[in-house]
Amino acid sequence: MTVQPMVWGVGTSAYGSFPDRRVETLAWDAVSEAVRDADISPGEIDAIIVGSVFGPPGVATRVQRGLGIPGVPMWTVENACASGTSAYHEAVEAVRLGRFGCVLVLGVDQMSTLFSGAIIPEATDPEGAASLPLPGLYALQAQRYLGEFDVAPEQLAAVAVKNKRNGLDNPRAQLRAVAPTVEEVLSSRMIAEPLTFLQCCPTSDGAGALIVGGQRGRAGDVVVEASAMVSGALWDHRSTDVWGFASVTRAAEKAFAQAGRTPADIDLLEVHDAFTIGEILTLEALGFAPRGKGAELAPSGHTARDGAQPVNPSGGLLSRGHPLGATGTAQLAEVVWQLRGLAGPRQVPHHEVGLVETMGGGAAGMDGNACVVTILSVPS
Repeated sequence: MTVQPMVWGVGTSAYGSFPDRRVETLAWDAVSEAVRDADISPGEIDAIIVGSVFGPPGVATRVQRGLGIPGVPMWTVENACASGTSAYHEAVEAVRLGRFGCVLVLGVDQMSTLFSGAIIPEATDPEGAASLPLPGLYALQAQRYLGEFDVAPEQLAAVAVKNKRNGLDNPRAQLRAVAPTVEEVLSSRMIAEPLTFLQCCPTSDGAGALIVGGQRGRAGDVVVEASAMVSGALWDHRSTDVWGFASVTRAAEKAFAQAGRTPADIDLLEVHDAFTIGEILTLEALGFAPRGKGAELAPSGHTARDGAQPVNPSGGLLSRGHPLGATGTAQLAEVVWQLRGLAGPRQVPHHEVGLVETMGGGAAGMDGNACVVTILSVPS
């Protein structure tokens, strides 16, 4: 007999550059809020799963010590940018199968003390040997996309305008300056052609937490209709899709099949927009637009906060920031707040079914480390 997994509570820290803060303090901000939100005591937690990419050795144990929750099973998941949602996926499966009744999921990373710019690629990979960090890899995606589908750079910039406008209403977002115009996005400093500075997410610190448990009849608990995780497949010059596209598609197909839904059923999304082209390609891979048409969604208003299917009402990675292990948990927290109708000035009008997608950058020769797609809904 399986159990219906539910999200009982969520919490996050602020997102930004906090080089003087310890990882444990960022985690405490998120976990304490999630525990209060779930209306449980720390003693009810049966297991802890931590998603982190650049945390210090023993990061989960350090967090466990700082939280004062000793003795329960605890482990760390590392799946690049999908680390937080991978930890969540394992918690969902553990609850569904009856292994644990109440699981704390934590995503946390403090990157400001490690990187001053783009993440340095692994030196043993061809990308590292060629000094091709992720902005360059995404720029290659964008160049191919612009050329193959005759897309204008202004359509990419519209994604940044939308998400940065959304971020103005997110008090926990790292970047909350005045929302730029398309012209200002395109005229900002070039990082990797055609991606300009305002089309790239910042280096960030932060934490996000969730309490996952079974059905208990409490108002505010959110149904996990589906959670699918796939690992990267082999990818090279023989692959017809750009890097990462197939991983998102495989995870989406599994999630929609589990939930018995189609993209038309989704009211709002939080997707992995580390760069503007990332949101566009992800929406196509998820099935929300045909190939070459994803670039039309932001300029048309379809994905605006008051549009038919809002995407990244939190401001996304472009505004909230991207502390790798904590990104997926921040996305999940936003969708839970939206489904409850508690997102304040960034609340979307229709909010019964939400989707979260997080794709982790991969080792050379693979189309990503992992991708997680999950579908959440309010109880019927």
